[in-house]
Amino acid sequence: MIASLPRPAWLRVSTVVYAVAFFAFLFLPLVVVAVFAFNDAPYPAPPWRGFTLDWFVGHAGRIGLFADSAMLDSIWTSVVVACWVTVLSVLVGTANAFLIERTQFRGKQTLSLLMLAPLVIPGVILGISILAFASRIANLADDLYGLELEFLRPGLPLVVLGQFSYIVSIATLTITARLKRFDITLEEAAYNLGASRLAVLWTITLPYLKPALIGSAAISFLMSFENFNTTLMLVGSDSPLTVMMYGRMREGATPVLNAVSLLLMVASAVLALTMMRGSKSSASNSNI
Repeated sequence: MIASLPRPAWLRVSTVVYAVAFFAFLFLPLVVVAVFAFNDAPYPAPPWRGFTLDWFVGHAGRIGLFADSAMLDSIWTSVVVACWVTVLSVLVGTANAFLIERTQFRGKQTLSLLMLAPLVIPGVILGISILAFASRIANLADDLYGLELEFLRPGLPLVVLGQFSYIVSIATLTITARLKRFDITLEEAAYNLGASRLAVLWTITLPYLKPALIGSAAISFLMSFENFNTTLMLVGSDSPLTVMMYGRMREGATPVLNAVSLLLMVASAVLALTMMRGSKSSASNSNI
């Protein structure tokens, strides 16, 4: 339908109803969690008992989020894991993008399809597969050579490896899409003027890819931080936040979980907006 033509009343009403229902479905649970993080009651659900900050700072025998050392440690663990996954995903994703777009070899299309396979494998299956494979290698090294490869046992290194195995595919797709639109004649002109390969990469190619690098880093960090299925299969004694919250829910939920959820929602929103702003600024500068 042409936008300038008047729409029937039923179509306008149904559009508004659909939009309201859709956004309510998305955001109403988040609003409930945020509101009841301040509820003066020992349970994280209605009814409303009054406003309090106890579930953040603690008071009168209540252990707030900022006094809950186990929860804070799990947040830090998730940050460390997410940083490692982000760095590895961006570096390897960039290398994959150049491999796909700048080189020609037999089986290139097959390799590109196989690179997407981790995205369609359920996280639990991926975690179990990595755990079984890593354990077999660790046991084999121990039996044959007497080597104890701790990084192949359940723990944070294996969590990083498990998350990286599928997040790198997303980073690869993001960076490849940007590199595909790059005008290769800019590099050729720089080479004709005597620039080295490293200088061209550093001053022309990477600045053009900067928005994609920032975007893939943000996506990688957030996906790693919130991952649960794969992490649960590979975690050791140091539990990331999602596994810690799952354990707390099984023991009995408290408004502290609402408090940490609100904190993460705010932090994720700030990070996403910051990354989007940086990505837009980089894109504008690269187009000048």
